[in-house]
Amino acid sequence: MVFLHPYYLWLTTLSNAVLATSRIVGIPTVPFTISSNGAYPIASLKGVLVDSKFAQSRDETGETLIPPSLQDFAKTFVDDLHSVLGLDIGVSVGEKSTSDTIFLTLGDPSKYTDASDSPTSEGYTLSVNSSGVVISGASPLGVWWGTRTILQQAVLSNGSLSYGETDDAPGWKTRGMILDAARHYYPPEFIMEMCSYMSFFKQNTFQLHLSDNLYNNVDLYTREHSLELYARFRLWSDSEALAGLSKYKNESYTKEQFEEIQSTCASRGVTIIPEIEAPGHALVIVQWKPELALESDLSLLNISHPDTIPTMKTIWSTFLDWFHSKTVHIGADEYTGDPNEYNRFVNEMADYIYQESGKSIRIWGTFPPKPEYNNVYNNISVQHWEFFEDNPYHDYIMNNYSVLNSDDTYYIVLKYSGSYPQVVNVARTFNGNPETGGIWQPYIFDTKNAANNPERSNPLVLGAVAPLWNDYGANASVFSEVYYAWKDGIPALADKQWGGDLSASEFAESFSALHPVAPGQNLDRVIPSVGSTIFNYTSRSVQSSRCSTPPSGTTGTTVTDQSGNKYDARANCPLTVDSAFAINSFCSLETPLSSKGRDYTLSLRLRIDQAGKDATLISGRDSALMLTPNITLFASGNYYRLNTTVPLKEWVDLDIIGRGNQTFARVSSDGAAAVVEEEFLARLGINGASLVWTPIAIEAPLKRVGGEAAGWTGQLAAMSLTSKA
Repeated sequence: MVFLHPYYLWLTTLSNAVLATSRIVGIPTVPFTISSNGAYPIASLKGVLVDSKFAQSRDETGETLIPPSLQDFAKTFVDDLHSVLGLDIGVSVGEKSTSDTIFLTLGDPSKYTDASDSPTSEGYTLSVNSSGVVISGASPLGVWWGTRTILQQAVLSNGSLSYGETDDAPGWKTRGMILDAARHYYPPEFIMEMCSYMSFFKQNTFQLHLSDNLYNNVDLYTREHSLELYARFRLWSDSEALAGLSKYKNESYTKEQFEEIQSTCASRGVTIIPEIEAPGHALVIVQWKPELALESDLSLLNISHPDTIPTMKTIWSTFLDWFHSKTVHIGADEYTGDPNEYNRFVNEMADYIYQESGKSIRIWGTFPPKPEYNNVYNNISVQHWEFFEDNPYHDYIMNNYSVLNSDDTYYIVLKYSGSYPQVVNVARTFNGNPETGGIWQPYIFDTKNAANNPERSNPLVLGAVAPLWNDYGANASVFSEVYYAWKDGIPALADKQWGGDLSASEFAESFSALHPVAPGQNLDRVIPSVGSTIFNYTSRSVQSSRCSTPPSGTTGTTVTDQSGNKYDARANCPLTVDSAFAINSFCSLETPLSSKGRDYTLSLRLRIDQAGKDATLISGRDSALMLTPNITLFASGNYYRLNTTVPLKEWVDLDIIGRGNQTFARVSSDGAAAVVEEEFLARLGINGASLVWTPIAIEAPLKRVGGEAAGWTGQLAAMSLTSKA
């Protein structure tokens, strides 16, 4: 039986566009020819069948060095059919298609071409008739993108697929996003969830910026200030040769963690492209080896120093076998030293990395080729970001360099910038270039002057990836705010990166239906609920716990959820005469939930008799509510404190409210005359010159009240969570 979320049960089709004979609306759009009236009901499927001839086939022509097999993709697809559509079917292997199955096979790879008319392994043919569905791909990766079409169309068409056929392929090879994980650490789980979200919309590249520093303001900072400035290298190795380069193991990726990130993302068709930045943005290397600095700016390496290039070779030699991509990024951005020394650095690193690993390198557009330079090799691909650095068409493409489009038209800087937005400007994807009917695509580097753009069919345009930068450091934002900055921007850009032609209205309608069901992630931290009250532990819950008998093999008592959602908690704390739980370091109340995303009110009625330093009232997956002694939310490695405290030895009502991109607290004791909300804010240092306060959106902590290391004693009388803010 197929279960469809009530949110989109009203959809019989997503507008009349589904009935068109040339395309169907999805993200991205899909060329489609309807063969006859009618549609295949997904509920009739009995299984996913993998062609035995190709079950272990892999796409060896793509960017990843760890491509999943066709059967691997099939297993992930079946999991998605369950999570998105509630369909419980299995995977089997067979020689040919059978009735009421989705048959996955490979076809003629030469029939699928990109915008330049070059072959692409990511193309697929999807055929639907009364017997079932067949996906034939240029490679297993092509089949995978076909499975995304099935999931999307089943959602958008209320559980059915129109009879017909599509031959679909992306216009460009490289499609995705860049995350600045250098100036803000992100846990592996977050990165893997982001890959799942991107993959649902057919993006295939996630570039991780792994080393960088806050802006080294040479006009204000002394040498001592610069050497203490926030700078991080996010890969952790126990190699003696790199001892001291990465000083924060809990905010770095071990080889095992990076392996898991890459393999999990690859399982959904997304390749991780690692970037280690030098010779610019290299303060973390200078803090490790100060003698390598360019004295005019300590964030730049002195390439002329005899140990600079050998040091970078040592770094890369340590990590090259970690990276499962055919291309790695050496940064080489915003360097102000000698151009010929810069080009020597780039070429020598390109030679070394290729000789050691067979990998190609990519650099940011810096010092475009000139007759007076010893220019960088033509086989080094260039990532364009700003016209004051280079003209990608005239400087690079016309000189036979391949270029990746990261023009700052789609830059994001969290949480503040004098020039860039804090969320993707989705409107620009639909009205960014009058010469193409308002639609932006990766070959458009300049949205205002067509003379700076190659033809759509130019083979040297690799594609596009849109960056998100953390210019103002780790305390500026929590992990999830990256996702919210990209939430609708990823799918909007994904349509155009693929070569789709969604209109703004089509995008808005399809995104509202597809976003809630994107598989393999819960970045919104959604909690299913029959109403606005998600859980409610009241005095009635406490009274019932007096008589409850714990299930066999468990300890404590059941605290009944009064909301109707059955999110019953467990408690091993004694009950007081006031029908409250006596909280201390030896007992706790635990819910079956961990975290709630935006728009919530978490309410606690409690009495705190004693509180130690940094007492934790309640903790969860993404945050903790603390007393430091002020009311504090700890999230993503940082403390966000209010001016308010909680009075001791009094009954108080404490609410934490997530309201859009803001978070508030209010506290009142019995008999208080007024209740005042106070907002949690992030304080940003702006290049050493000023401070800026910005809103912060912190998830509600839900997992545990009290327990070991909580650091307080008192009583908990009630606790509830609603989706109202």
